[in-house]
Amino acid sequence: MANSGQAPEEHHDSDHPSPARYIQIAVILTLITAFEVAIYYVESISKEAFIIIFVGMGIIKFIIVAMFYMHLKFDHRLFTWLLLAGLTLAIFAIVTLGTLFRIFT
Repeated sequence: MANSGQAPEEHHDSDHPSPARYIQIAVILTLITAFEVAIYYVESISKEAFIIIFVGMGIIKFIIVAMFYMHLKFDHRLFTWLLLAGLTLAIFAIVTLGTLFRIFT
């Protein structure tokens, strides 16, 4: 029997998050961003703590976006390892250049 006037049934992969889950992730990312903005206005925080907090929260947001919105969580593990290797290399390069040019002193 061809199509009997009904809409075709959609196939959803059960591993992928629901739209509600994507909204939860967006709320988490928004809260982290709001915390970053709030930290920016705290005058009593040292430069070193400020850098550590912002880099840490940036890494967390990057990983969340890559894992869910770029669907790395559902792909082959090799892609996750490649992402983490690139992220580690980038952090190492930033810290090395920052130390070389005395940004952290």
